Amino acid sequence: MWCGFGKSSATFAVTCLITASVVIADTGFAASQRSYTPQQFRAVLRGLGYNVKVTNSALTDEETKKAIREFQTGYKLKPVDGIAGPKTQNFAANIVQILHRNLNAVVKPNPPLPRDHFYGSETEAVVKEYQKKYQLQETGIANLALRQKLNEEAKTVFSQPTAKPTAKPTAKPTAKPTAKPTAKPTAKPMSSPMSTPMSSPMSTPMSSPMSTPMSSPMSTPMSSPMSTPMSTPMSSPTATPTTTP
Repeated sequence: MWCGFGKSSATFAVTCLITASVVIADTGFAASQRSYTPQQFRAVLRGLGYNVKVTNSALTDEETKKAIREFQTGYKLKPVDGIAGPKTQNFAANIVQILHRNLNAVVKPNPPLPRDHFYGSETEAVVKEYQKKYQLQETGIANLALRQKLNEEAKTVFSQPTAKPTAKPTAKPTAKPTAKPTAKPTAKPMSSPMSTPMSSPMSTPMSSPMSTPMSSPMSTPMSSPMSTPMSTPMSSPTATPTTTP
């Protein structure tokens, strides 16, 4: 849906009208916002290649009316009366919006041109930059030949929308998952295993084995064997030999 500048005037006007409608829907401008002062509309006509002087006087002089009639004839706007009515002004606004969009895509000015309908000094500067790139006369005027060439380049740029989807998914998943899992799991496992094994094994083996074997074997063997043999053998042999003779 781009302006076919190399085609017949009828096809050219219809194609540009469809394209302009698409741009309006995209930018969201209301109809009341596309009105111009006399000086602003003269600047638009001059910027698009029509022979007018940029002043703030009424659009009623013969030079300006002739330029408006040429504009209306080229885009099949009825009536061709040389009056910059709402229909004529809206159509001119659409063309400027398309021009700004194409310049932003191809020239990539920083900052980009606003997506408005005015042809001011910023627009002229970017047009001059485009003309300098192709060694054209740096007039700042986007005439029909320049807009045709610019449209073709913009179609190529818009048919390759690969920059935005690639940048966002790569940056976020890489940074966050790598930092958090590495720091926390390393600190906790080192403190817990060291305190538990060192306290339990050392207290249990040292107290239990030492108290039980030392008290039990020493008391039982020493009292039982010593009292029984000493009282019985010493009383029986002494009484029997004395009373018999």
